[in-house]
Amino acid sequence: MLDLIIIGAGPIGMACGISAQKQGLSYEIIEKGTLVNSIYHYPQNMTFFSTSDRLEIGNIPFISHNPKPTRSEALEYYRRVAMHWQLNIRLYEAVENVKSLHPGFEVHTSKGSYRAHNMVVASGFYDLPYLLNVKGEELPKVLHYYSEPHPFFGMNIVVVGAANSAVDVALETYRKGAKSVTMIIREPKIGENVKYWARPDIVNRIEEGSIPAYFDSEITEITPTEVHFKTPEGNKTIANDFVLAMTGYQPNFALLEQLGVDFQTDTFRTPKYTPETMASNAPGVYLAGVVCGGYKTNKWFIENSREHAERITAAIQSAKG
Repeated sequence: MLDLIIIGAGPIGMACGISAQKQGLSYEIIEKGTLVNSIYHYPQNMTFFSTSDRLEIGNIPFISHNPKPTRSEALEYYRRVAMHWQLNIRLYEAVENVKSLHPGFEVHTSKGSYRAHNMVVASGFYDLPYLLNVKGEELPKVLHYYSEPHPFFGMNIVVVGAANSAVDVALETYRKGAKSVTMIIREPKIGENVKYWARPDIVNRIEEGSIPAYFDSEITEITPTEVHFKTPEGNKTIANDFVLAMTGYQPNFALLEQLGVDFQTDTFRTPKYTPETMASNAPGVYLAGVVCGGYKTNKWFIENSREHAERITAAIQSAKG
């Protein structure tokens, strides 16, 4: 029996593993993808909003060329942290089922099974996109993840959303040769939380007409050659080759439900937990990182949830006596 199993090898899951090592606790980190899988799936040219020092874990300095580190620098940094601490990480191993042993847990994965007294859910939210739920969303031209602009050269692009990812995608595809870039946005304006250096840029491009934007609007149907959408002025149709749905992502609620975690009755479906220890209502189940915010995925980030790791391992160590 391990002391704890950590679900997710993102920065917070890694921080939990580091803290477990410091406390002398036995652990395994189980990750269905690669190390820091969410960061790996960010756009190749993405720049973080935070400075590098606020992304540090495990007392390892994060030195970047500029105050705002890039995706590539972050991947290099977290690889270095994993190697320095020699973390026990099982990559490309998906959790398929969790059985309660009363006390403890038996975790069955795609590659084996493990037993532990405690579980830490640090699974993030980047694996489950919000769907548009419209006819034609299943077409291969509809993408919920974006890597680089080159595939969209000479194409008619629709970008859905008004937050950082949508703004980055719209600006980059526009500047890298897309035939046209149109934004379809449910909200009345570009999000106030968009990175301060990008928001004036996108607002100016919209105002000058380089990137047409339809606010208070939403897609009603997608066909192989067109997008149909409704606006305050009526229904519209435009020619289209790709729809980049940057609509955000959500936590893995199914895993939390399977573990018996209760949720608050708020609109964000926030999981119940004790902030001092990060313990959920389910015995032996702890929450760490962005998963603590439920649908409110902009509440917890690397910089403000790193401390969850030490709270959790201190509570587990204390319970051991």
